[in-house]
Amino acid sequence: MESCRFTAPLWRWQAQDSWFFVTLPEDAAETIRERPRPARGFGSVRVRVHLDGPGPVTVWETSVFPDSRSGSYVLPVKKKVRAAHDLEEGDPLDLMLEVLD
Repeated sequence: MESCRFTAPLWRWQAQDSWFFVTLPEDAAETIRERPRPARGFGSVRVRVHLDGPGPVTVWETSVFPDSRSGSYVLPVKKKVRAAHDLEEGDPLDLMLEVLD
């Protein structure tokens, strides 16, 4: 299982105010692109995410999606996770991503 660690800011999707994402840095996106995997809807890739502090580490499974604007992938960050870590738009998130597919 391949993984990568990075820090990136949380941002709000303007088309849907309640949706928040993190854009993967290029090295993390390259890790995903290089790995062969089955075709999935919207080009999504299943991942397990580890978010470090403040507070305990939170782990969840989701998918990352290709982002045509940045040429990278975006990671959705659900409300439950944002609330548990008191996260707001612009906050840097320390993440470890494990590629599951």
